[in-house]
Amino acid sequence: MSPSFGIAFGGGGARGLAHIHVIEALDELGIRPVAISGSSIGAIMGAGMASGMAGSDIHDYMRSILGRRAEVAARMWRARPGTFAEALQGGLGVTQFNVERILKAFMPDAIPESFAELKIPLKVTATDFFGHKLAVLSDGDLHSALAASAAIPAVFRPVMRDGRLLIDGGIYNPVPFDLIEHDADIIIAVDVVGAPTKGGRKYPTSVDLMFGATQLMMQSIIAAKLRQCQPDILVRPAVSKYRVLDFMKIDALMAETVDIKDELKREIEKAVEARAKVDTSKRTKQVGGLARKV
Repeated sequence: MSPSFGIAFGGGGARGLAHIHVIEALDELGIRPVAISGSSIGAIMGAGMASGMAGSDIHDYMRSILGRRAEVAARMWRARPGTFAEALQGGLGVTQFNVERILKAFMPDAIPESFAELKIPLKVTATDFFGHKLAVLSDGDLHSALAASAAIPAVFRPVMRDGRLLIDGGIYNPVPFDLIEHDADIIIAVDVVGAPTKGGRKYPTSVDLMFGATQLMMQSIIAAKLRQCQPDILVRPAVSKYRVLDFMKIDALMAETVDIKDELKREIEKAVEARAKVDTSKRTKQVGGLARKV
């Protein structure tokens, strides 16, 4: 009997475009996960997969939008506040965009409005700002859950859901493999957080420092989690050179991370073989035990 798979897609902004390669690799191997979890961009990619979208379809959809500046501009215009009152909602934080409106303008129609309509169970992380804890969303309205998970502080407004003020899920759980560790035989985790790089600059800007500090914090959280429990497979695409909002660099990013497909396939083959050996050993012991009883 073939082992079941669960996959956790990590957060990382535009770096999460590399998740598409992972989905394509699973499609090519004929693997359909039985459980998916995601944080921030990973929640959005996970929702696409849980909706039944093929990796190639997600790839084509993202490239059709992000590969054309005019298309991005048109969708951003669509996501503008409907009224002046809406623009002032939450105060005069003009740098904070409404993530719910932006996701509505950019998400494919294939992603349904509720968790119940998904074809694969999905767990989405968010951070309960005033509750000081992780929020795991797995039922009800899907779009608000994805928006909350992707609400990067200082870029997007927080999302109100179920009486809680929610922000980026990566703050508490950047790669939420622990949420599905008991839901499948083999758990795959994809870390696209990356780490600060010089990128040709002698000194980072204040924005670079802010996002870079967040990366370091998230990597610290991931390292602590890995000391407690580990996924069967952990892959880390080479995405550090890209910034959190580098979505328009999709072609370069996808070209430079395509090797992750072959790496993942090799790791899956190893994990399946290891699982088969364990199962064989268990069956041998069971047969031996029955023989002694007889």
